[in-house]
Amino acid sequence: MSVQSTLCMAVGLFGLLLAGFADATVEAVELTPSSEIVALASATRYAVDPSAKATAQEQFARIDSDDFQPLPHSNATFGFVEGAYWFHTRLSNRDPDTHRRILVLSYVLLDEIDVYLRRADGSITHAASGDSRPFSARALRYRAPNFVIDLGTGEQGDLLVRARSKSSMQVPLTLYSQKAFFELARDAQLGVGIYYGMLLALLLYNLVLFVSLRDQNYLYYTLYVAGFGFVQLCLNGLAFEYLWPNSPWLANVAVPVSMSLGMLFMHQFVRVFLDLKRCMPLGNKIILGFIAFHTIMFVLSFMIDYRIAVLLGTAAVFPGATAILLVSLILVRRGDPAARILMVAWTMLLIGTAAYAMVSFGFLPKVFLTEYGMQVGSALEMILLSFALAYRFAVLRDENVRIVESARNELERRVDERTLELSTTLTELAHANDRLRESSLRDGLTGAYNRRYFDAAFEPLLEECRAAGKPFSVLVADIDHFKHINDEAGHLVGDDCLRLAASVVGQIVGQGGSVVRYGGEEFVVLLPGVDEPAMRDCAEAIRFRIADSPLTINGESLSMTISIGGATSRADQDGSAMSLLQRADAAMYSAKHDGRNRIAIA
Repeated sequence: MSVQSTLCMAVGLFGLLLAGFADATVEAVELTPSSEIVALASATRYAVDPSAKATAQEQFARIDSDDFQPLPHSNATFGFVEGAYWFHTRLSNRDPDTHRRILVLSYVLLDEIDVYLRRADGSITHAASGDSRPFSARALRYRAPNFVIDLGTGEQGDLLVRARSKSSMQVPLTLYSQKAFFELARDAQLGVGIYYGMLLALLLYNLVLFVSLRDQNYLYYTLYVAGFGFVQLCLNGLAFEYLWPNSPWLANVAVPVSMSLGMLFMHQFVRVFLDLKRCMPLGNKIILGFIAFHTIMFVLSFMIDYRIAVLLGTAAVFPGATAILLVSLILVRRGDPAARILMVAWTMLLIGTAAYAMVSFGFLPKVFLTEYGMQVGSALEMILLSFALAYRFAVLRDENVRIVESARNELERRVDERTLELSTTLTELAHANDRLRESSLRDGLTGAYNRRYFDAAFEPLLEECRAAGKPFSVLVADIDHFKHINDEAGHLVGDDCLRLAASVVGQIVGQGGSVVRYGGEEFVVLLPGVDEPAMRDCAEAIRFRIADSPLTINGESLSMTISIGGATSRADQDGSAMSLLQRADAAMYSAKHDGRNRIAIA
């Protein structure tokens, strides 16, 4: 062996002693062909650099002096902390076929990540990432920070990771083979695609419903889905990857901004969906208070320190969630079915969100259910809320149908009432018109028909009888010595005579004829369908009854007689109505000429 070879070997052994064995208590993580995915937490130790000014060389010196300590419960989650955190893992590659592995930090909100690999020969390689640096700084285009770790077969190295962030300090370190990493990326992208596809479908579906129905519940639910989806885009690192890969400032400020928008729209949706303004005014004021808080936080997120904004936004999740749960519970106890569905849906989201927030504060370890609980819970919650909206729409539709039906029935009832009132009014009006018409056809003194009625009815009644093949008779009656009675006893007595004559004639004629005061003391009786013998009997009965019905004037009896003339038109007899009347009138004058108080038939 040459001297040069001997010197090289000595230098190599010395380097191994310094770099590899100076810290004999640190066990190396062996990378074997079966080590497709290696979680490094159990073999990782850490140290805190409060000033965040320590260099990698200083930290390697601390490693060599065994100044790092094991992770508490093998959990690299510390909550919101100050300074820089350093993590050390010793690696030993026993895989003859694989030199390259990919280190992934599955928490995407870390601001600064620096990875140092110190090899056995003392050389150090460095790579940097985090969302305070452009997205292109990452080794592979993937939403979570990642680094390529290259160790030759049989080679051992010290992996040192420096992390600093204004958000929660979560540094889960996992090594993947290239095959395992690509499978991880594929499955993760598939899961993310399904999740955001569902959100997009819910958003578009409810947006269409809002445009169609103009129900503000669908609008606020659409905004809530959009806001929550924006939050997830930022928390999953997809917004940084696809929307602003070259703007670390936007990548940071988008987190508190999206949280404020998501919580704002969520509280507004709950307020409107539960109709708190009407059902629970106090709960409505409380929810409005949270809406005001998140509105202010939305504005302040552009101005205040990122850590403060994220800390306040994350801390507000718990009281806001509690308020919504309490309001829903109170309404459930009142029997509100929509509140019951909302509470179940909200509980799903709260469990996932609370788990995520508690991981951020370091209260829970970072495992699959706590890391992706928000996505699972939100997916279940939004599906249930869609059912709740559908249920609410069905209830409102049934209520509208009931209201319309009730209104229609009430309208029909009112129309029937109005129709009945109108019908009654028209009937009364018709009766009034009949009475008015009747009154216009009656003589005001005696109550008998007047000349107007006679002129209108005489000829039609005669033609009607002739058309039916019936006779028609007419009586003309005149009170005897009526002028003398008026002159001697006075007009009032004369009026009594006229009323008595009209009453007697009307009683004897009855419904079969019409009594007309033709003029002065003269009456005409129209007898349709009455032949001459019957007419004679009727005239005789009138004459006899009047003669037998004296008037009493001032205790003295005043006799009154009447002369009657009659004429009959047979069914087969021609002649005008006026000629028939003239015949009866002539017969009446004949009765007067023959001595009065008698009848004469033409």
